Amino acid sequence: MKKTILNVVVSLAIVGFAQTASVSASVVDFSTTVRPAFQANTDSTVALLDKAVAANAKGDKAGTVQALQASTTALEAEAKSSTGSLKDKLVGQVSNLKKLIPLAQAGLLKGNMLQKAVSLAKTALGANQLEKLMGGGNLISKVSGLTKNLNLVKTGLSAVGGSTASSGNSLINTALGSLSKLGKGGAVAKAAEPAVKSQLNSVLGLVKGIL
Repeated sequence: MKKTILNVVVSLAIVGFAQTASVSASVVDFSTTVRPAFQANTDSTVALLDKAVAANAKGDKAGTVQALQASTTALEAEAKSSTGSLKDKLVGQVSNLKKLIPLAQAGLLKGNMLQKAVSLAKTALGANQLEKLMGGGNLISKVSGLTKNLNLVKTGLSAVGGSTASSGNSLINTALGSLSKLGKGGAVAKAAEPAVKSQLNSVLGLVKGIL
């Protein structure tokens, strides 16, 4: 009798564990769908680009080269997975960064040479991601990703300077303001979405002209 009771208890415990594991797996899967894989890749690529700039500022030639090699590899993978109109622009920025690797090895990256190249690469990367996010479906569920990548595009404008940077900042700030309306959901978001799409297309057009 005791043995029978023990077997029942063990069986119930196993069933409970399986149910818990199933729920946990579902939670993990949900979180990964909320944050697209390509956005996670973008974050890590940006971190590598920043690492290259920081290493160069310290005079760390090996660290600069390593970060540049890793970041260009990541950017190339991003370009290969893209089919939009920004693909060639991204490839061009990868080529520019690769040209700096021999200079980094020789310790000849002076002034803001690397910073400018990195800023433009970020702009191309952010614009490419914006184009991906705009493809298919509504934009209401993509406010966070759109905002992050708009700000990424904005980082390169300082490297361009002049009236182009000024008009670009104006376009981006307008788009960011409209995105805040999308975040409110409901009728407000639906009414704002057409304007947001138009503004984002204007930003992408500007980037194509810059790069």
